[in-house]
Parts: sequence; structure tokens; C-alpha cells
Amino acid sequence: MKLVLGIETSCDETSCAVVEEGKKVLSNLVSSSLEFHQRFGGIIPEAASRYHLEYILPLLDEAVKKAGVDFKDLDFVAVTYGPGLSGALMVGINVAKAISFSLGVPLIPVNHILAHLYASFLVKEPRLPAIGLVVSGGHTELYYIREFNDLELLGKTRDDACGEAFDKVAKILGLGFPGGPLIEKWAKKGKQKIPFKCAKLKNSLDFSFSGIKTAVLYYVKKKMANSNHPSERKSGLMENEISDLCASFQEIVFEVLVEKARQACIMKRVRSLILGGGVSANSLLRERMETMAKKEAIEVFFPPPELSVDNAAMVAGLGYRLSKLEKIKSDYSLEPKPVLEI
Repeated sequence: MKLVLGIETSCDETSCAVVEEGKKVLSNLVSSSLEFHQRFGGIIPEAASRYHLEYILPLLDEAVKKAGVDFKDLDFVAVTYGPGLSGALMVGINVAKAISFSLGVPLIPVNHILAHLYASFLVKEPRLPAIGLVVSGGHTELYYIREFNDLELLGKTRDDACGEAFDKVAKILGLGFPGGPLIEKWAKKGKQKIPFKCAKLKNSLDFSFSGIKTAVLYYVKKKMANSNHPSERKSGLMENEISDLCASFQEIVFEVLVEKARQACIMKRVRSLILGGGVSANSLLRERMETMAKKEAIEVFFPPPELSVDNAAMVAGLGYRLSKLEKIKSDYSLEPKPVLEI
């Protein structure tokens, strides 16, 4: 049985995990600096890097101990090398190099985006080829997955990522950071009343979310100019207005995601759809995707919520898969790739 140590430090989560045979998660620990960044309304790269430096070694020891193994039992070390924050990635990569060299085991570089798509494989094995949709704070991309070393990019955002649009709309409304969970919470109390539109980009599988973000901004400004109602929110809107706006915004964004995913499945004639990334944890998005998938006779796969966020189990799992697909040669000249294409 092969054991893979996974290390993930692409953004604000420090994570270490031990996974057996690319499937069985023996440990998966995540320590986040999100609470620190919330006061600034976004991630502070330098602070995130310092947090990784402080917490990665204790977390590493705890992950191995919780897995019930010893460092000498490890067969591979898998680490995220991009995309992400350069300083944050550097911390994880250097630790991974040191462990790989000291143990004499292969070092496996892992693409963070692909790791999100692999997260569902830790629960159930989707049939390949498949369509993969990554929806997170930094990425909104559609892939045709023949295998994890053989993918084709079908569409990507031309401006804001889906999660980024959620963060910006939440900021406009004065809700806080990160925006995804907050907008989902407010949307559950509202109704889809506001006729927002989201760019659908005909004859393309690309996405664009900057337009609807701007539409929300103008809507709020107009409401503020015409309103005399007191409000505790920075937007100046009443609570029911905020709820309706969140519901309307969320619904139209997910309508585009669902339709593009459907088109990709039909175009490539596949019956498996895999979602990954933080936004994939949204309950309404899952509901809309499942409804579409049932209608089109497509099987849709979601990672459990704890594997939707950045974590090292998905990195370790994908690292093992890659080791089976091609010969791994440890390269200790490995450097962070903040912008990394597939």
C-alpha cells in the first residue's frame, strides 16, 4: 500500500494530509488564517506566508501522527506548486523538498486546479472521460478530462472568477468576507425579484462575471439615492432588499454555470460531470446541477464540503494518481508557479 504525504499552501489555508493508494484519507488537517484576513476584506499575501511558516511544521507532525504512520512509511511527497500566492507556495514547496530529500522518496508537483477536480475521486470514482468545472475564488474553468495528465481547456472566465464576483458583491453590500457563504445565507431568506443579467457569451464556453457585478453596484447606488430607510448595512439597503438581491444575483450566476456545463457535456458526448472548488459547496448550485444532470442523463459528482475548500488530501490523492500515470522524477529545482496553465 502506497502512502502519499500531501502539502497545500497555495493561499490562506495551511494543510497536510496522508492518503493511502490515492483514495483512503488517513488524515487531512487544515489550519486557516482567514479570520486574520477578514478584517481587511481580502487575503494579505505576506500575512498568509507568515502564517504558513508558523503552522506548517506542527501541522505536518500532527497529520502523520493522526494517520497512524511514521515518516519512514511514506512513499511519495505531493505538493501544490501553483497557481496561487508566490510566497505561500514557496513555504509548502521548500518543506516538501526537504522531506522528499531526507526520506529519499519522489517529490510530485501538483496543479492546484486539478487537485480540486480530483477531490471527488476521494469519495467515488467518476467515469472518464468527463467534464470538469472548477469554481472558486480565483478560478472558473471548464475542462475535458481524458485522464489527469491529459486535459483540454474548454472555457474560462474572461474577467472575474465566480467566487471573486461573490466576494465583490458581498463587499458592495457590506456583508463581509469571504462573500460566497454570506451571500448563500442571505439568499435563502430572499426571492429572485431583480432582473439581473449575466453575460452568456454565445458560441463560447467562456464565462464573464464583471458585468453582473457592475449591475449590482449600480442597482445599490440607485437604491441608496432614493431611499430614506435607516440600515445597519454599508449598502444602505433594508434586510429584505439585501436578501432579494443576493437571491437574484446567485440564481443568474448559477444559471450560466449550469448551462455552460451542460453544453460542454453535450459537445464532448460525456456522461460524467465533476465539480470542484469552494463555490461547489453551495447548496443551490448543487441542486441546480443535479436537476440539469438528471434531465440530461448525466452523472454529476461533488466533493463533500470539507474537500471543496483548499486541502492537502486532494493534493496527495492526485499525486498518487499521477505517479501511476507517468514516471515521477524528483526535481529539487521546483519553483512556485503563481500563474499556472494546464
